[in-house]
Amino acid sequence: MATMELYSKGASVWIPDPDAVWVSAQILQDYRPGETHLLLRLSDGREAQYPVAAPADLPPLGNPDILEGENDLTALSFLHEPAVLHNLRVRFLDYSSIYTYCGIVLVAINPYDQLPIYGEEVIDAYSGQDMADMEPHIFSVAEEAYRTMTREEKNQSIIISGESGSGKTVSAKFTMRYFAVVGGAAQQTSIEERVLASNPIMEAIGNAKTTRNDNSSRFGKYIEIGFGRKGDIIGANMRTYLLEKSRVVFQASSERNYHIFYQLCASRELPEMRAFRLDAPEHFRYTKQGGEMQIPGTDDLMDLERTRNAFTILGVQPDQQMELFRILAAVLHLGNVNIQASGRAGDRSYIDAEDRSLAVFAKLLGVEGSQMAHWLCHRRLAVGGELLVKPMTGQQAVDARDALAKHIYGQLFTWTVQRLNSALRTQAAGAKSFIGVLDIYGFETFDRNSFEQFCINYANEKLQQQFNRHVFQLEQEEYMREELAWSRIEFSDNQQCITLIEGQLGLLDLLDEECRMPKGSDESWARKLYDQHQSGKAHPHFRKPRMSNSAFIILHFADTVQYECDGFLDKNRDTVFEEPINILRASQSELVAELFQQEPAGSSVSLSGSVSSLANGSIRAGKRAHREHKLTVGFQFRQSLQLLMDALNSTTPHYVRCIKPNDFKEPFVFDPKRAVQQLRACGVLETIRISAAGYPSRWTYEEFFSRYRVLVRGPQSREQAQASCRQALPQLIPDPEQYCFGKTKVFFRAGQVALLERLRAERLRVAGTIIQSWVRGWLARVRYTRICWATVTLQRYCRGALARRLVLTLRYTKAALVIQKTYRMVVVRQLFLMIRQATVTIQAFTRGTLARRRHRLMVAERAAVLLQARVRGWLARRAYGRVREAVVFMQCCVRRRAARRELLKLKAEARSVERYRELNKGMEVKLMQLQLRADQEAREGAALREALHAEREAASAEIEALRGALHKLESQRQEPPRPSRAVTEKEAEERRRAEEKAAQEILQLTQEIQTLGKERDSLSKEKEDLSACLLEQEKAQEECVRQAVSEAGAALRAELDEERRKYQGLLREFTRLEQRYDNLREMSLLTERAKCHRRTDSTQSLTLEPLSPSSPSPSLSIPPVFTSPLTSAAPSPEEVRRVSVTSPSLERSVSVWGSKTPMDTLMETMDVAKDPAVKMRGEDLAHAYDAVRVANKLLESQLHSQRGQWEQELQALRSQLGQMSSAPSSVAQQQELQELLEAREQECVRLRRELKELRGTVVLRRLLGKAVLPAALTPEGSGPSQAKPATVTGLLECRKKDEAKLIKNLITDVRVDAALSLRPGLAASVLFLCVRQADCSGEAARARSLCSATVTAMKGALKKHSNDVDMTALWLKNACVLHDLLTQRAPKEAGTHSEELPPLTCDLSDMSRALSDLCIQAYQQLLSITDTHLQNMIVPAVLESETIPGLSSSAVKLGGSRKRAGSDPRPAGGDSPTMASVLRVLGALHTALSRQDLPASLTEQAFHQLTYFISASTLNSLLLRKDMCCWSRGMQIRYNVSLLEEWLRGHGLQAGGAVATLEPLIQAAQLLQVGKKTEADAQALVQACTALSSQQIVKILTLYTPHSDLEERVTLNFIRSVQGLLKGSADRQPPQLLMEVRRVFPVTFPRLSPSVLHADQLDIPDSLKISFLRRS
Repeated sequence: MATMELYSKGASVWIPDPDAVWVSAQILQDYRPGETHLLLRLSDGREAQYPVAAPADLPPLGNPDILEGENDLTALSFLHEPAVLHNLRVRFLDYSSIYTYCGIVLVAINPYDQLPIYGEEVIDAYSGQDMADMEPHIFSVAEEAYRTMTREEKNQSIIISGESGSGKTVSAKFTMRYFAVVGGAAQQTSIEERVLASNPIMEAIGNAKTTRNDNSSRFGKYIEIGFGRKGDIIGANMRTYLLEKSRVVFQASSERNYHIFYQLCASRELPEMRAFRLDAPEHFRYTKQGGEMQIPGTDDLMDLERTRNAFTILGVQPDQQMELFRILAAVLHLGNVNIQASGRAGDRSYIDAEDRSLAVFAKLLGVEGSQMAHWLCHRRLAVGGELLVKPMTGQQAVDARDALAKHIYGQLFTWTVQRLNSALRTQAAGAKSFIGVLDIYGFETFDRNSFEQFCINYANEKLQQQFNRHVFQLEQEEYMREELAWSRIEFSDNQQCITLIEGQLGLLDLLDEECRMPKGSDESWARKLYDQHQSGKAHPHFRKPRMSNSAFIILHFADTVQYECDGFLDKNRDTVFEEPINILRASQSELVAELFQQEPAGSSVSLSGSVSSLANGSIRAGKRAHREHKLTVGFQFRQSLQLLMDALNSTTPHYVRCIKPNDFKEPFVFDPKRAVQQLRACGVLETIRISAAGYPSRWTYEEFFSRYRVLVRGPQSREQAQASCRQALPQLIPDPEQYCFGKTKVFFRAGQVALLERLRAERLRVAGTIIQSWVRGWLARVRYTRICWATVTLQRYCRGALARRLVLTLRYTKAALVIQKTYRMVVVRQLFLMIRQATVTIQAFTRGTLARRRHRLMVAERAAVLLQARVRGWLARRAYGRVREAVVFMQCCVRRRAARRELLKLKAEARSVERYRELNKGMEVKLMQLQLRADQEAREGAALREALHAEREAASAEIEALRGALHKLESQRQEPPRPSRAVTEKEAEERRRAEEKAAQEILQLTQEIQTLGKERDSLSKEKEDLSACLLEQEKAQEECVRQAVSEAGAALRAELDEERRKYQGLLREFTRLEQRYDNLREMSLLTERAKCHRRTDSTQSLTLEPLSPSSPSPSLSIPPVFTSPLTSAAPSPEEVRRVSVTSPSLERSVSVWGSKTPMDTLMETMDVAKDPAVKMRGEDLAHAYDAVRVANKLLESQLHSQRGQWEQELQALRSQLGQMSSAPSSVAQQQELQELLEAREQECVRLRRELKELRGTVVLRRLLGKAVLPAALTPEGSGPSQAKPATVTGLLECRKKDEAKLIKNLITDVRVDAALSLRPGLAASVLFLCVRQADCSGEAARARSLCSATVTAMKGALKKHSNDVDMTALWLKNACVLHDLLTQRAPKEAGTHSEELPPLTCDLSDMSRALSDLCIQAYQQLLSITDTHLQNMIVPAVLESETIPGLSSSAVKLGGSRKRAGSDPRPAGGDSPTMASVLRVLGALHTALSRQDLPASLTEQAFHQLTYFISASTLNSLLLRKDMCCWSRGMQIRYNVSLLEEWLRGHGLQAGGAVATLEPLIQAAQLLQVGKKTEADAQALVQACTALSSQQIVKILTLYTPHSDLEERVTLNFIRSVQGLLKGSADRQPPQLLMEVRRVFPVTFPRLSPSVLHADQLDIPDSLKISFLRRS
């Protein structure tokens, strides 16, 4: 009981409430012993008086606010029911945390919602972490069990229990998934896949919808997952308990039958399912009783597909699956069989012979329908040694039919479990240890409880007893370890209740005895119970109801339950008659006959404990009634439960208690009544009670001294902490029963820590008062000193101001005199300058007038002279033109006459044949040319004649016109002038009017011109505005185009990075699959060796061992089809597998995969059957590898198609970009381009015309060339010319026989020290020179084989040095160098080659691709090695190490010192990793990369990936650890990250984005340090944490826990305010809680500039032993 002093004013207490179970209240006045009431203020503000009859009636005290939301209930200061309930409610509703520790128990509340806390990144965060350090999670329990198993080599078990709908099945699935991921990392086999594949099968045949849960498990199961020596899963085994067979034939309202029936009905339209004659679930009696045919949010058809896939993974063949589905469909049709009553009193029954359902049932199961109809309505009795057949009533026949349906389903369920176990138990015999996962029903109590609830609660009684004893044992071990007396600890043992059920003459014994009675009934059994346990000495856990004689009450540990006796005997017997079973044994179906084979009597108790097998149900026959007690359900269940308890007691248990928060399946709705009921039932409160009965609060002496050193008097030092504590505690707590000293810890009773906290607060308050008085006095003295100093300062400043004012007055007087003098001078000077300026202006105007007058006279004179000169020149030119035309005409006539004479002479000479032959012998071609030339000259002559004729006609016409004009002018000149007639007045008046009119028009035109001028000005201004606007639009358009181009480029780059990442991921997956294939092959070979005789035949060794390129086997002949560009002397297993799959003929000749030992060959020759297990394993391996190969091909084809599509899109975007960039930006440019285009078209027309005219000349030249060539040509000369290899010097020649030796000395067997001492890339340079020499010699095949051997050897070297950073960097450098050399000299790059770098003649592009993949593989291996080294360092170094000494040593959280039981002890401070360790690993990688002179961009990419890994791992761990979310830890994290930033900047790695990846971690550390109170703090927080998602920010604020009294917890209002601001911000990170640790950034290898490589430049040391290479 707590101390009375704690019930003081202001203390918080809990009082009962009918609705909320417990409500909080505050004490208004101190409580004094003897008072009968306690004055309280409730949470709603009302005051109340709580009655207190005795000190024991005082309400439970509340815990301090600092413990609100604690993740471990045992860390609370006060351990009682209201504290537990309140803490769970706060964590569930306010913090959305569904997991909470309660000592060794994990309490899991079903959220009824999908939470993002089960991804692979969460598994990575919990893997390898201490359970006490991480936030509560189902993965934490699984990791604790896994680590304890591997560390202590002891079997473990995880017991998951709870009500239906509380999430047991989901918890079990996540536990198995965690083991599959963690245990499957060592060897990638299919065992973990099979373990996970068992879940959908068991859910389909064992789960159903109930009123409380849509996926309720109607059976219990215990799965043992076997692990090998390396911690990898190698097998599994499953046991089942108490299948609810009654659900097959009956379902309550709003419930369903097992999922598999509805899945079959949903898939009835599939071709393979049509033979089952299925229909909708509404048409079957066994599926329509509950009225629920569909579960919202589920697809039965897809679920069946998943179930079938799971069967396939587990090795169940499709034909067996169809047989299983056939039996299930037959069960549905059996329920529709119509049984009719007959006879006078209805004492008989019959089935119509035309009953369709019976016919379908008989056809599906392969039995006789008439026989089944007969024995469903009759039974056989043994009377006096004779067998009689007795008809059954209609109800008895219906019961027999339902019993048969239940029995068939139960046998099928048992067979399925056995089949799953045979598939999961592949190597279970070699399991070193196992972890068992128990998913079993929790305590159940309904309005009407029957036999099922009795068995379930009996099992929970046994489990609770085991749980109590284990908890007590842990407490006892803790006390013995601390050398304390543990005899005073009491715990409730429910052994009496268990004895009542299973003891001698207990409930089960009396039930079995009543079942053996011929006329036993439920009523007689109830009377026996009353007589045995109620009359006389009544049992304390048994009662009889007042109002019923057919029920009984048992006081269980969790609750009092009333059971109705109706149906107990029938359910315990589980009777099924023997005759229908004999009919099923004779079935034509092999599976049906196998299900109902007779089992020996010794197998009556099954390990599975399932009541579905023959051993679990009574087969009613006359001669076997005496053995019926061995086959009752109660007897079977008791035996299986005892086996389960033995298994659990032999392991280290871990407990998970699932809680159902409400009955309406509403997400995050907490019903306190239901929660308390389940907490009482699952044993959580019992754990609290056991802890509270002893010493629940435990502190180490150092932690106690650090927390309560203010209460310790005398000298204080950490070295004497234990002595100080032992000296101080008796003074602080007078009662020695309230505490106890151990070896390393001090133990306190419940409430004593709160008392110490109160004393500490009082001591701090008094100390604070003293400090405040001293501080206030010091502040007053400081204030007085400041006032005195301020007074003196003011006086000094005032005197200085007066002196400065006098000085300024004197200065102003002197300045006024100077200004007056200067002003007068300026006025006089300005008057003089103005007069002089006026005089100069008058003179300038006068001189300008005279100059302009002279200029006008000179201009007039010069114009007259110019007109005369122009007229005279025109007359002279016209006369000269006429004379020139006449002369040209005369010349043409003379030349024409001479040409005609020459033509006549040539014609005469042409008529002479001898002359022609003599002159033109062999010149036929020239004749044709001359003929063409003559024709051309004739055409030109005709054209000239036409032109001449036209010119003549034009000249004659012009001459005639000039002559006529000349005659007219002469006649006018000779005529006398006519006298001008007198101007009349009328004409003068008209002229005057015309002049006036013209003047008006001129004036109007002038006005219009002015108006037009104004309009022109406005238009010009508008034009300028439009031009400016157009220019702005053009600029905006150009900016838009530029932005669109940049966005398109960014999208292309992002798409390219994504494609590169996918390709590198596929390559990494291919490497993993290769390793998996090697593991499978080694496993197969080891199995075959174990099965066969121990022989070491030479052919066998050659067949089994992989061939290396350095040691080819001469005795093994490989066909040419196996040659590969990636292998040199022997085919890889992938290619051999490919050939064997794609070509059957080659599969018969050579099969490396199926290499047979001599024993296998002998067995095949002698027709001896091999072991089916070995054969099945080989087939499984073959199928697995086929699937891997097909998947690789599919991924490769998808990659190629995506790459082609990307290249097309890239080309299209580039063309669009070119069009946009080349598009004219203005109309003028468009017009210019249009004119240029027209000119080009005209030019093209002209060139086509000239080309047409020149074709004839070209033909003649070709004919002439053929005539000139020699007549005798060799055939070689007439063929196409072949390119000869260029002559290159400075190469290395390697003979064919020395290639293997070269690879061996240079790559395979090179020593590490010798390899690291070589020049970077030396091996690649030497190999390239050898390849280049073979290429120059024309030996393309040898060059290709040498490249292939090099790639294979480098792969082997990488595998050999898979854990060496230096060697991996070395081979990465060599692979990059060789890839660059081959790519730069590739024939496709011939256009870029120079004379110094001639291209290769053979195409080695496939080798370049292989080397590119090898580079990526080496890079990934380099990062993998570093990741492995950093894996266990990151969290301790960055998150836990205290680089700043003394910052968090004094911050000890209240109640947080109690560690988890079974957790690993923390290593000593000197052994734990620090930031120096992390920087050493990074420095080793940087040194390795720098030593090999790798490109700086590649180094930056590597460290970018590593820093992201460090940041993601640290942030994920921070988000899952409440003890790290405090101010002091934020300072430590920020300082540690700054060390990493400084190291990166010191090595010049900040440019590659390595520092930017640390931004989320930096912001998380800042979030722990900033203020978290006001609205301004919230806005600043949201603006600062841009690299964190909203979920991450809220999670850190939720986990923030003050570690000292100076800090305050973040309020819920502040968190809601931050959430509102985060919803309003659009530029947030994606909504994710944990960062993706396994994210891999694509790597890009820089392309180096080509360089000349010469053998003389290489310094090859003698240690390589490659002197056999010759320089050429």
